[in-house]
Amino acid sequence: MTTAVCVRVALERAVHVLSPNSDAARIEAETLLGHTLNKPRHYAYLWPQRPITAAHYQRFKALCRRRAAGEPLAYILRRREFWSLDLEVTPATLIPRPETECLVEAALTLVPPTATWHIADLGTGSGAIALAIAKERPACQIRATDNSPEALAVARQNAARLGLGNIRFSEGDWFAALGDRGYQMILANPPYVADNDPHLERGDLRFEPRSALVGGPDGMAQIRLIARQARAYLARRGRLLLEHGYDQGPQLCSLLRGLGYQGVTDHRDYAGQQRFAEAIAP
Repeated sequence: MTTAVCVRVALERAVHVLSPNSDAARIEAETLLGHTLNKPRHYAYLWPQRPITAAHYQRFKALCRRRAAGEPLAYILRRREFWSLDLEVTPATLIPRPETECLVEAALTLVPPTATWHIADLGTGSGAIALAIAKERPACQIRATDNSPEALAVARQNAARLGLGNIRFSEGDWFAALGDRGYQMILANPPYVADNDPHLERGDLRFEPRSALVGGPDGMAQIRLIARQARAYLARRGRLLLEHGYDQGPQLCSLLRGLGYQGVTDHRDYAGQQRFAEAIAP
């Protein structure tokens, strides 16, 4: 028979379990407890002596064990906030990251508020980029593609839950899923980690879909493919925005200029790292 515990005791035990592998053990414990009880994170401070049912406590401990084993918090919660949107994420999708919000921010500075552009998001995953732009530019038509049916199912669910009707989803590799041409903007956060990068065996990356991370021996294989093929799908003066690794900017910008793109610019993320390139189709 499981002895009932109160919120405070459950939380302190969880912090002890999570501390060896987390620099934010208390925050994560509070978040997991709130998720278990369907309460806000600060619930532990409001009702520290309130007892937890045995069923809830067992579930809470199971979630903490998963986190202690390294599983990303976003996958445990099946949620991640991106651009103030509450998105569902699963192991079939990358976990949206704050640096990719810089890509969205730059895109929105280029798209007039009342524009009726056709915009494509390649390799959409959870739909983060496409959904953020669809929300902020409701007159635009967004096409989001991915070669993973599981990822597209998540993206479609996110779009439906957020009530965004100006977005369509297509399954297939990069441009093969688009069909039509003449896009005023194409965006992508493609795989750009090198095959043998040691970071693939650390942290959250161990749990994320390898196909959405790895971009060949130097990490640039998919970036090169998109850069070369995008010109055929962009309208004249259409914009291409590509996220890349922190050290890939010079090589990508050189490639884009060599392919005839104009106005090639590399942009930094919120941490000051070179993060995405912008180019204009001639």
